[in-house]
Amino acid sequence: MTTLITGGTGFIGAEVARLLIEKGEKKPVVFDINPALHRLDDIVEQTEVVRGDLGNFSHVLNVVEAVKPKVIYHLGGMLSVPSDADPSSALRANVLGTFHVLEAARIFEVPQVLFSSTIGTYSRDIPADAVLSDYTLQRPQLFYGATKVFCENMGLFYKRKYGLDFRGVRYPSVVGPGVKTPGVVQYTSWAIEESSKGKPFTIWVTPEARIPVIYFKDAARALVQLAEAPVQNIKMVNYLIAGPTPSPSAGELAEMVRAKVPGAQIDFKPDPALQAILPLWPLDDSKARQEWNWTPYYYNQERIVDDFLRELELHPKRYV
Repeated sequence: MTTLITGGTGFIGAEVARLLIEKGEKKPVVFDINPALHRLDDIVEQTEVVRGDLGNFSHVLNVVEAVKPKVIYHLGGMLSVPSDADPSSALRANVLGTFHVLEAARIFEVPQVLFSSTIGTYSRDIPADAVLSDYTLQRPQLFYGATKVFCENMGLFYKRKYGLDFRGVRYPSVVGPGVKTPGVVQYTSWAIEESSKGKPFTIWVTPEARIPVIYFKDAARALVQLAEAPVQNIKMVNYLIAGPTPSPSAGELAEMVRAKVPGAQIDFKPDPALQAILPLWPLDDSKARQEWNWTPYYYNQERIVDDFLRELELHPKRYV
């Protein structure tokens, strides 16, 4: 089976490629606008790397026609802070890019597309004491979330009208080494990584803030597991997934890092503007658990921090 991974040298995409190779896939094709080959350090010879722009329909058509994949993992696109800063580019990359992937899948009869969405599709008009579920009203505050909820619904349209086996996951804050793109929740990764380098770090939320997180290895594993689930089990189609439950607080993260990294200097300087838009609701991922047996391997903060530090020690060049 041939697989195409958009955003394939990115944070989650490279890990999806590793998982597929471990499962016996010969040459997954990774498609990226600016391939970061260092993220594929151990598997670069086992993949095919294609440079291309999701916003350019010809690039997407050409790679799908050439590869003839059985599955497309669609992970490419712009994240929250860059999307808010440049909505025109985000519209091109996220919305048109996803349309190009779905339309290429239709034209060249790709059976299945997996899509990475976000809990950023939720935001407005949700009570502070609510629990997010797959039935919660999606009314995003950030432009990034708006693009993602539109793409989820495009996928549902292609599923209904053309029979495409479209499936998606809504990620919480994804934690892992090598995060570069700024974001309102990136302290969940940077507090660990900067401390490991001996650098002080200031967290911009209150110590009590609890943001839902998932470790990047679980994020990749969830998408692969969802792809493998029997089609008759897939009812919700787009799924919330959670990592550690309850979500660790920023204060608990700081204490854990201080315990694991001698001399770690972490303090707090809350930013009211950022604090106001944080996704602080707990997640109900029961549909993913029921329909395709989702459960996180990295189910608590200690497992995440331990493996994060181990990755930085074993693969320093991968996460530069």
